[in-house]
This record gives sequence, C-alpha cells and structure tokens, in this order.
Amino acid sequence: MAAHRITLVCHATTKDLRAATFGGDDSIDEIGKAKASRLAGSLGKVDHCWSSPALRARQTAEAMGLTAVVDDRLRECDYGRWTGLRFQQVLFKEPGKLLSWIRNPSSAPHGGESIPKVLERVAAWIADRGRNPGHTVAVTHASVIRAAIVYVIQAQLPSFWRIDVVPLSLTDLRTNGRRWVLRSMGPVVAGEESGSATNA
Repeated sequence: MAAHRITLVCHATTKDLRAATFGGDDSIDEIGKAKASRLAGSLGKVDHCWSSPALRARQTAEAMGLTAVVDDRLRECDYGRWTGLRFQQVLFKEPGKLLSWIRNPSSAPHGGESIPKVLERVAAWIADRGRNPGHTVAVTHASVIRAAIVYVIQAQLPSFWRIDVVPLSLTDLRTNGRRWVLRSMGPVVAGEESGSATNA
C-alpha cells in the first residue's frame, strides 16, 4: 500500500505573533521570511501542498518554495471579538472570561470558535487528505497543529494548551490506512524563539 504522510508546518514569525496577539492577518517579518527560505527543499518530495488562507501562511509557503492550494479548514481559530487584541489587553479587559476559556476549552467566551470546533474541522481535513497517497504538506497555524495532535493521539481536550508549537516547526503524521500516529515534531530552524499560546 502506498504511504500516507502529512507534514504540518507552522508559519513563520510575524509582528503580531511576537506581540502575543489573537489572530490577525499580518505579513511574516523579515527574520521569519529568511528562516523560511532556509527550509526550501528540506521537506523532500512533496506530492500535495496546502495552506491556510491567511497571508502569513501563504507567504511562508512561498518563501519555502512551495506551491500551495488554499484550504479554509486550515485557517486560524476564530477568536471573535478578541481578534487583533494582545493577550495582555484581553487579560486586562476580560480576565474572568480569558481564564474560563483556558480552563474550559469547550467554551467560546470571545464569541468566536471553540476549540472542539477547530478539532472538528481539522479532523475532517486529515480524513480527506489521508486518502491521498504520498507526502502532503500543509502550512498552517499553531492552533490547527495542536488540534491535529490532540485528534491523532486521542488526547483529552485540556491537552490542547499543553502543546507548544513554535514558528517553522514541522509535525509529521503517518497512517497505515487504519489509524494515524504522530511520528515526530521538529526540526525547528536554529535560533527560533518559542511561539505564543494565543497566536499561530
């Protein structure tokens, strides 16, 4: 049987990401672009390539020399009215709701998308792409990659917050046609800083 493999690439750094901002659609910064460019050709043979519709994901794919097709299911979590706000701003304005969201990821106090909803669309994407033999690459967001990992290893929902996905990290998923496994996470471009739990 032909191998089925998915590599999830977390997009490069942006100004909003460095400021721990919820969502947004800014460009990758010059440092991120340079580091993404150094990954060009490092993924081996790529049979299918997809990207989040976000500018930062599409730019990362381009910098890596990938020709990606946009799939809306790879989009960032919808943070509702928190979109564009920094973590500290939300903590100041709505500390109770922010805390309840972290403690109960099934909730959506920001009026946007709950984590289970993200999980649902990511699981559907994996199921669809898993039918394609060969190596599939997707450039997306930390929230999507966390959801994919939780889905594949069948972890409890609170585990979502315990997965640190940094910019330009690679998450490798494999299937034997019956079940998916998490093969590995990494490598990360040398010198890349940790990601933010609020943005991807």
